[in-house]
Amino acid sequence: MMNYEYQKRLLRQQNCSIPSANTSAPTNAENSPAVPQLLNLCSPKKERYSDRFIPFRTGNNWVTKFAMISDGQRGSGPAKKARDNGEGGRDGLTYSCLLKNELLGAGIEDVKGQSDERRALSPSEGKNLFQFSSPSKQDDSYTSLLSASLSPVSGKSQKLLRSPRKATRKISRIPFKVLDAPELQDDFYLNLVDWSSQNVLSVGLGSCVYLWSACTSQVTRLCDLSHDGNSVTSVSWNERGNLVAVGTHHGYVQIWDVGVNKQVNKLMGHSARVGALAWNGEVISSGSRDRVIMLRDVRTPSQVAERRLSGHRQEVCGLKWSPDNQCLASGGNDNRLYVWNLHNLTPVQTYTEHLAAVKAIAWSPHHHGLLASGGGTADRCIRFWNTLTGQPMQCVDTGSQVCNLAWSKHSSELVSTHGYSQNQILVWKYPSLTQVAKLTGHSYRVLYLAMSPDGEAIVTGAGDETLRFWNVFSKARSQKENKSVLNLFTSIR
Repeated sequence: MMNYEYQKRLLRQQNCSIPSANTSAPTNAENSPAVPQLLNLCSPKKERYSDRFIPFRTGNNWVTKFAMISDGQRGSGPAKKARDNGEGGRDGLTYSCLLKNELLGAGIEDVKGQSDERRALSPSEGKNLFQFSSPSKQDDSYTSLLSASLSPVSGKSQKLLRSPRKATRKISRIPFKVLDAPELQDDFYLNLVDWSSQNVLSVGLGSCVYLWSACTSQVTRLCDLSHDGNSVTSVSWNERGNLVAVGTHHGYVQIWDVGVNKQVNKLMGHSARVGALAWNGEVISSGSRDRVIMLRDVRTPSQVAERRLSGHRQEVCGLKWSPDNQCLASGGNDNRLYVWNLHNLTPVQTYTEHLAAVKAIAWSPHHHGLLASGGGTADRCIRFWNTLTGQPMQCVDTGSQVCNLAWSKHSSELVSTHGYSQNQILVWKYPSLTQVAKLTGHSYRVLYLAMSPDGEAIVTGAGDETLRFWNVFSKARSQKENKSVLNLFTSIR
């Protein structure tokens, strides 16, 4: 510690005069405790100014307007993750509006539209935390704050809190029903589960086909093919829900009338197992390991000539008709996706971008000509195609084998089931392709998928010999969905 008398002698040698006690001096955080005493004794006579200017606002009627910070300036952490997941977004916006009402007199009565105003802020406004203005007259909202009330908040805030809130959509991560399905085969190329418009589920188990009623939960056996050493390889309901087609390992297709529990047709022609079936009115389409697709009328199969579509080089494992019944999409183990029409025996469109077998195929019921397809283990991608122009659109890598695809009947969302290696069920929003939900529970590949007639629930089947029922879609039609005026199929001409 420096001696005080010694400091005074040093100052006299430097001809420094000691200032008055009222003179201010700058400070430095890096100095030792003794040095500020020296600076107070020997500060220059030159007047210094601070780097801060504090205006004198007494008598001015200033109103502070709060402008929210832009999304790009928000921090990270649990709060940001909650915002990204949509958790608490509505609550946070309501709380912000409530603070504006009580502290700033904003007079907000409804949260609706506030998020749009936040997004509409210009970049310059997003950077300013506060804005100042001098109003010509006192705001009426301030006088309302002074009025006597039994509620701790103002009338505007009370209306804000009573405003109707949009119900938050929640997708349960657990199935609402689980059924045992013994002998459900773990074979990627088969299609053994389908749900009829009459709310009856058909399942191929070994050599038998069983029907499960979702209304009564009763199980009945439709047919048994064990007498000739055969097995079920595919099942498919017609649109009315009174006929079910059964594809077999020996290559023929049986047509059963479930009302009378009787076989009404037996269609021969394939030389190998039939793994894919699709109805178009009274015409049944069948795809086989013999690489041929056959189209036959079940009413008069002997009188109407069958149509044979040849193009795939390996087993046909996916078949789906478009919603207008004009185009048939087929996928095969040759990694190819074909689109056929009713007038040609050769495919009108060929897509070769997939790197593995194409089993998952789904036509969008909301966008005319939009087709989605999924690839196997070596591909793992869901691809979207514009069949009106023949051009590829979007693509998303799911990280695992794509086994099935199905579009929601009421909104632009789709569900996909997966195999190697995550065995999960994913719900996607289109066209953003963001994941809405991820459902797990199956211990084997989720090879089978069917949708309920109301479009709200799905059933999935796997090699773990279980059927699991999930609520994934909402019945309410999306308000943001717009019908294209260019789509001639949505209006009567």
